[in-house]
Amino acid sequence: MTILDGKKTAAKIRAELKERVSRLGFQPKLAVVLVGNDPASAIYVRNKRKACEETGIGSVLVTLPETATQEEAESAVDALCKDNAIDSILVQLPLPAGLNEERILGIIPPEKDADGFCYENAGRVALGERGISACTPAGVMELLARAGICVAGKRTVVLGRSKIVGRPMAALLLNADATVTICHSKTKNLTEECLRAEIIIVAIGKPNFLTADMVSEGAIVVDVGINRDADGKICGDVDFEAVKEKAAYLTPVPGGVGPMTIAMLLRNTVEAAERKK
Repeated sequence: MTILDGKKTAAKIRAELKERVSRLGFQPKLAVVLVGNDPASAIYVRNKRKACEETGIGSVLVTLPETATQEEAESAVDALCKDNAIDSILVQLPLPAGLNEERILGIIPPEKDADGFCYENAGRVALGERGISACTPAGVMELLARAGICVAGKRTVVLGRSKIVGRPMAALLLNADATVTICHSKTKNLTEECLRAEIIIVAIGKPNFLTADMVSEGAIVVDVGINRDADGKICGDVDFEAVKEKAAYLTPVPGGVGPMTIAMLLRNTVEAAERKK
């Protein structure tokens, strides 16, 4: 079994991006909007800003209190959209209850969409056209490609249909000529569907959900989940210890898809700056 090491791969991508930044002639800038005081969101934002610093990308943090109104949140994002010094904008999710996420994300113009969540970019990717891809699915594709894994023609199962991972993941796989099945909570005979797959990508948010009896010998398994088990330890959606005995390739949690997500956020920012230049 081969570990798909997202940490090492992301480090290589950051080094490549640093080289591209040095050729730009100006410093790209990513703006992050953080609303509220969710501890996990604060950690994610800190990690993203640290990765920006390592790559030579400038980062601007806009913080709003938990009590921020819809108008205040929209106004903060709109100001960043109008700022020519800002190349890419990310609104850290989830937002506090009461805020309309779609309206806030909808303000961001497609060219400054760091996360690939705006309707125009999501639509372009879904239609197989050029657009900014959602960071986590793009990170999965990059991790597979750099490991020499060609998805074309392979039977692939995506567990989960969220707008953030499952749906854009399926679109990117389809664009790369994979044969794609999306499974979810209403899917019948889920184990049988998984056993037919050569590649399984799991993004459902349930600790150790994918077990060894759901995986065929030699399958490629990508774990997008980040959870905490009963002991408070970070784990994924895949029962790693059991599945590693059957899979040919497997991502760890942590150290698998997570670092790749941040690497793709940085790539989206650098590419936005290159387009501006």
